[in-house]
Amino acid sequence: MRSEILDKVRRVVIKIGSRVLTGDAEGIDISFLSSLAREIGRVREKGLEVVIVTSGAVAAGVTEMELTERPRTIPQKQAAAAVGQPKLMQAYEEAFCARSLKVAQILLTRDDLANRRRFLNARATLDVLLSSGIVPIINENDTVAVEEIKFGDNDNLSALVTSLVEAHLLIILTDIDGYYDADPRVNPNARLVPLVKAVTKAVERAAGSAGSSVGTGGMLTKLAAAKRVGRYGVPTLILNGRKPGTLARAFAGEEVGTLFLPSGESLNRRKHWIAYTLRPRGRIFVDTGALVALSRHGKSLLPSGVVRVEGDFDRGSCVLVCGADGREFARGLVDYSRRELDSILGCRSSDIENRLGYRYGDEVIHRDNLVIL
Repeated sequence: MRSEILDKVRRVVIKIGSRVLTGDAEGIDISFLSSLAREIGRVREKGLEVVIVTSGAVAAGVTEMELTERPRTIPQKQAAAAVGQPKLMQAYEEAFCARSLKVAQILLTRDDLANRRRFLNARATLDVLLSSGIVPIINENDTVAVEEIKFGDNDNLSALVTSLVEAHLLIILTDIDGYYDADPRVNPNARLVPLVKAVTKAVERAAGSAGSSVGTGGMLTKLAAAKRVGRYGVPTLILNGRKPGTLARAFAGEEVGTLFLPSGESLNRRKHWIAYTLRPRGRIFVDTGALVALSRHGKSLLPSGVVRVEGDFDRGSCVLVCGADGREFARGLVDYSRRELDSILGCRSSDIENRLGYRYGDEVIHRDNLVIL
């Protein structure tokens, strides 16, 4: 199965965590980057295009600023990232140049991908770089990102980049051999799981909350990334990046790491963007009839099914759609603002114009702008 999946891959996103980049040393592990460049060179020789999502700017900045611990406040982290990012890219450029590989730096915030025009512009830029034989090195723009526009962690960023560049595979390099049925750092009997067909609640519970002192994500964030790209129809491979030759072994079809298969109905590019890239601005609560109509019959959301609204949002914003029990079951782009919805909730579509004096359409959320989760 692995060989069949990997044989179809033509574009791959490789996410590299802070712990993989630094190892047990302080700062960037130059010998690791040299080894990585050699392996990626071999992957490129197979005709594959490679996009790298990297962590490590803050870790590099901590070393350069001679700090004794990882920064805790946002200004401290941004300062460390500002100092560390050029050092990180310099290390990449030197390592890859030695293998005759050219690299390009791309720094993103969530706003860059949440805005559809900027999303498409970023995709076009990356397409040009890849067609020119250049390896894009993508990181979050930590020096300007604040909580409202942060991706949260680079596992999430790698999932969004996979959709952005329309990759066929996401590889997450970490400092353990893959996904275990228990935390291997605390449970000596933990067993490596080579294949996961679906990221279920049981799978998430087994992952625990293990993370590293130099990074922001643990196994749970990697499972979330696998689940997100799985909805795009893309598999994920979690590998131990600290073991030399792991990438080559994986592309040779060896059963290394953990392979996560796509699960559920694949979303098209636009719906995937709505579900996983946009930041929701509010909540719409619907009655049981609307929940069934939306989730089982593929209908649009009409004002008659809306019972309550929360948040401050404009027309075109992304909102969560929840049942009467408060559980989110869908996301979508609204055709009416919060102020307008307050006036038309519960009414028939034919009464919208009587209440507002105008109407954009019969639906609060059209089914083409609605994603069932």
